[in-house]
Amino acid sequence: MKEDSQRIVSLLPSTTEIICALGRKSNLVGRSHECDYPASVTNLPVCTEPKFEPDGTSYQIDRRIKALLENGLSVYRVDADVLSALNPDVIITQDHCEVCAASLHEVRQAVQEFLDDDVSIISVSPNNLNGVFNAIREIAGALGTESEGEEVIAQMQSGFEQISKKTAGRPTKNICCLEWMDPLMAAGNWVPELVDIAGGRELGAVAGKHSPVLEWGNLLELNPEILAVVPCGYSIDQTLSDMNTLTDQKEWKQLDAVRYEKVYILDGNQFFNRPGPRLTDSAEIFAEILHPDIFKATHLNDGWIPYSH
Repeated sequence: MKEDSQRIVSLLPSTTEIICALGRKSNLVGRSHECDYPASVTNLPVCTEPKFEPDGTSYQIDRRIKALLENGLSVYRVDADVLSALNPDVIITQDHCEVCAASLHEVRQAVQEFLDDDVSIISVSPNNLNGVFNAIREIAGALGTESEGEEVIAQMQSGFEQISKKTAGRPTKNICCLEWMDPLMAAGNWVPELVDIAGGRELGAVAGKHSPVLEWGNLLELNPEILAVVPCGYSIDQTLSDMNTLTDQKEWKQLDAVRYEKVYILDGNQFFNRPGPRLTDSAEIFAEILHPDIFKATHLNDGWIPYSH
């Protein structure tokens, strides 16, 4: 089969963005319930749904997800009937994080029961920027768009280099990025690398490692000069509605970032939890926050806002 006639289902927002960046948007026939960029993909049939109620506080969502995982269940359901009707040639998913998308096991099970054996399942699992580049290459190879893949990577690398050049030689700003609010979690994986590119130093997590759980005592000890609240899967408005999870804690007002009004809310859903082409925008957002004197606030209100309390 010619690659340009492939029927593709993407079960992860980041892979949907990669597929579109590779020029294969017209080949997409199905998506996950979270795929929403570019906006035109929202017209595609939805192939997954959460097995938990996604509304509520960060604590409530954490408990619902843990209850599923503790019982050996996956967090998302693959709609095998929709998948079968779409009859894809390629399904792209991930096995990096069991709470980020439908599990690879469940995707394989649906394929075995409802689809032909010749369906290709591509699973990516980036945990740092090199992993993101490799994921783009893997997807590009499966879709016959190798040269387009290298172009996407080159554009991302160029964007990162431009930011790094502007911040070179400037004082490094200490920051802690919170990927979850209850329990507290620092943002790991590729986020510390983005912070480094933007002229900062992530205090709470290590590049290439999963996001660690923090105690409030840990956060007080780190005492970052800047605090970025960037919950996984949350928009800015969702984070605002749950900020009392942080602000009600007695330790909150003891943080220097709070005392000196250096707390920011970032759009985790769109810019930081999706390991794809828009990570260059993510690095720019960090640069705008860390070095406002040399970076225009291009993403203000779109990707980040200062938190006023």
